[in-house]
Amino acid sequence: MADNKRDCYETLGVQKGASDSEIKKAFYKLAKQYHPDAHPGDKEAEARFKEVNEAYSVLSDADKRSRYDQYGWAGVDPSFGAGGGGGFGGFGGEGFDVGDIFGDLFGGMFGGRSSRSNPNAPRRGDDLSARVTLTFEEAAFGCKKEISYARVEQCPTCNGVGGTGMETCSKCRGRGQVTVQTRTPFGMMQSTQACDACRGKGKLFKTPCKDCRGSGQIRKNRSLEVNIPAGIDNGQRISLRGQGGAGLNGGPTGDLYVQVSVRPHEIFTRDGFDLLCDLPITFGEAAMGAKITIPTLEGQGELTIPEGTQSGTTFCVKGKGIQNLNGRGRGDLLVTVEVEIPKGLSRKQKDALEKFCEQEEDKNYPTRSAFRKKVKK
Repeated sequence: MADNKRDCYETLGVQKGASDSEIKKAFYKLAKQYHPDAHPGDKEAEARFKEVNEAYSVLSDADKRSRYDQYGWAGVDPSFGAGGGGGFGGFGGEGFDVGDIFGDLFGGMFGGRSSRSNPNAPRRGDDLSARVTLTFEEAAFGCKKEISYARVEQCPTCNGVGGTGMETCSKCRGRGQVTVQTRTPFGMMQSTQACDACRGKGKLFKTPCKDCRGSGQIRKNRSLEVNIPAGIDNGQRISLRGQGGAGLNGGPTGDLYVQVSVRPHEIFTRDGFDLLCDLPITFGEAAMGAKITIPTLEGQGELTIPEGTQSGTTFCVKGKGIQNLNGRGRGDLLVTVEVEIPKGLSRKQKDALEKFCEQEEDKNYPTRSAFRKKVKK
């Protein structure tokens, strides 16, 4: 065994003290991710798959794992110990079909003989995604937006057939799959993958369609008007059934998911279906009370400020928030007032304020008065 081989635990992404179930779970995940059937012709994925299998063959065997933990790769070398004990003899020198190992686990992804699927069976089209950007008001009240996206559609030239004059693929002999053998440290590894000549269908057209080249599908740009429901929020998405990619062999069309982005508002922020607004008021308005014009999504409204209102007080305006997505009711508008202290007073204003302060009493400032009493104690 080469001394520069990657550490088995690192290869599987587990800690050295990992349990058997953790090792097995990590192996199944990586084997599914890098299996050649999922990456036809990808040499890097094939090499990674071999590395994962090699690491698992060591760590899944208690005896090999013990020797590996003690001596590293040298401990599982075929020449290690009397009579060349251990090594990778469990796989022998003969070929084996990895698909047989994983077929039951992953429903035929690895091409096991008992789980091989029909390449000509109906297949659902791909789900697609698109994005739409809305103003704050458009999201609040709902609107219609046109979006553009690309999708696979049935070829109009051949009506999705792909061509004329069907014949059996000579490369895979109609199976839709070919067997590939690769030499590994375990011996010859055998796996199956989709036939690249017929794209897994097992049949070819004598005269393929000139537009779709025999696939029965073409890629087209499409525009679609989308109804945006009132009350939708940033990050939510709209599902449009049957607007995705076309299916194969008569399979159903996939769906389109429209991701919503909402631009921020200059005045309002959103909390669920409630609107939040910070409203600056003057010292006089807070002290004596006033009727203040406030903004709402529909335009202007009116808010009564009681005498003696403190900075940070929040007032609730019922039903002036965001429409509930299910159409039942609206949230509220929550207005938080901030008392603004005046700057740049004139001499006349300062004199008037000094006279006012001379006439102040503790009863005018109950919070300050209570605080002073606590300090004195």
